[in-house]
Amino acid sequence: MTRTALIVVDIQNDYFPGGKWILNGVDAAADNAARIIAAARENGDTVIHIRHETPAVDAPFFVPDSVGAQLHAKAKNIAGELVIVKHYMNPYRETELLHVLESKGVENVTVIGNMSHMCIDAVTRASDDYGFKATVIHDACATHDLEFNGVVVPSAQVHAAFMAALRFGYASVVSTDEFLG
Repeated sequence: MTRTALIVVDIQNDYFPGGKWILNGVDAAADNAARIIAAARENGDTVIHIRHETPAVDAPFFVPDSVGAQLHAKAKNIAGELVIVKHYMNPYRETELLHVLESKGVENVTVIGNMSHMCIDAVTRASDDYGFKATVIHDACATHDLEFNGVVVPSAQVHAAFMAALRFGYASVVSTDEFLG
């Protein structure tokens, strides 16, 4: 067992074509995520899957017990890999994530998944706050266009802005090829 954990965040069916909240570039990001997951398994790293559920009856996506809330086939857990269900953007909040990482002696976390501007940002900043050295694999993450005050911000710009902010003060931000090379 290494001192590194891979945190696979919200790679769930609702974010893919046919789902309720489709992200731009999600298939390519999930393909890269699958490569990172395979390498982590081969290396003996702890692999933890995070799955979001929205418990509200009128939830727009990730409805409990729905197909959309299930992990996508490209990033599904295997026997022995923990799946943590969360109800907030930050997967440390009201879950066992911190306890699991500490009990395994983890010092480094690698973050992949969805959405760049929400849960990836939240878990990376919280990981740093808890003293973990964080790495984000930017091309194994996806997001969608945002709108603010009548201005549409394209997903590529949303993603770049959040990766730049994380790289500035919270994490190493690298591509899949850089990470695996």
